[in-house]
Amino acid sequence: MTPINVKYCILTPTRDEEKFLAATIECVVAQTIQPTEWIIINDGSKDRTGQIIDEYAAKYSWIRALHRPDRGFRTTGGGVEAFLDGLQLLHCKTWDFLVNLDGDVTFASDYFEACFRRFQENSKLGIAGGTIYNKIGGELKLEKCAAFHVRGATKIYRRQCWEQLGGLVRGLGWDTVDEVTANMKGWTTKTFADLHLTHHRVTGSSWGKWQGLVKDGKADYLVGYHPLFFVGKCARRIFKRPYGLEALGLSYGFVRCYVDGTARVVSPQVMQFIRRQQLNRLLGQESIWK
Repeated sequence: MTPINVKYCILTPTRDEEKFLAATIECVVAQTIQPTEWIIINDGSKDRTGQIIDEYAAKYSWIRALHRPDRGFRTTGGGVEAFLDGLQLLHCKTWDFLVNLDGDVTFASDYFEACFRRFQENSKLGIAGGTIYNKIGGELKLEKCAAFHVRGATKIYRRQCWEQLGGLVRGLGWDTVDEVTANMKGWTTKTFADLHLTHHRVTGSSWGKWQGLVKDGKADYLVGYHPLFFVGKCARRIFKRPYGLEALGLSYGFVRCYVDGTARVVSPQVMQFIRRQQLNRLLGQESIWK
């Protein structure tokens, strides 16, 4: 195969990831195309996460550590805030791709090379990444998502797309707003079904089942979901065990924001675009939801 010459930088926010972080780092070290720079952010961990980062940073010149103070609690926007703080410290200013990578995933040694080949084949591909499989009780279970959605655990941004986004929302909903905005600006966003990553801690598990659902419902409100689309989303979950819990949790988060008059995190133009796409989906027409 023709060699690929790309510069990519990775930013990895971590908090209390001592069980999995070393395995993630070893996966990156083993890549057929290694990153130009990798900043691993210790977001106030109380375990050995910070020590593990320092050990690897001392071993590899392209790995650097950023230690943020412990705020005393986990926030819904902690990950993206840590990501953006790390971004300010990048030495490399000529990167081609920027990667947001969780500190609890493992993947094949040619994962990034395979991703960059897909970007090379499609010049309009702005944001992409592999498919997440959660490791639950020794079994791997697919983490399903919308066709246009790329899990935050493995997001890769093409530089030109990143520059048009104008940054990320500093809080809940950031990983939907970026993709919707990219699509609105003419880019495509995609998860590669055949490129797999193993997530060793289920997305949102640190919040607990109920709080995770409430958080997701709040995120749907913040990014401007159309009420009809949101109702349909909840309806699909009514008969999922434990019956009614998911629909109730999502609804509580969404309605609570509505009652409180919480400000949206998107511009009117982006909200109009996302709602039009959702209505198209409900009507069986072409949309980013397919």
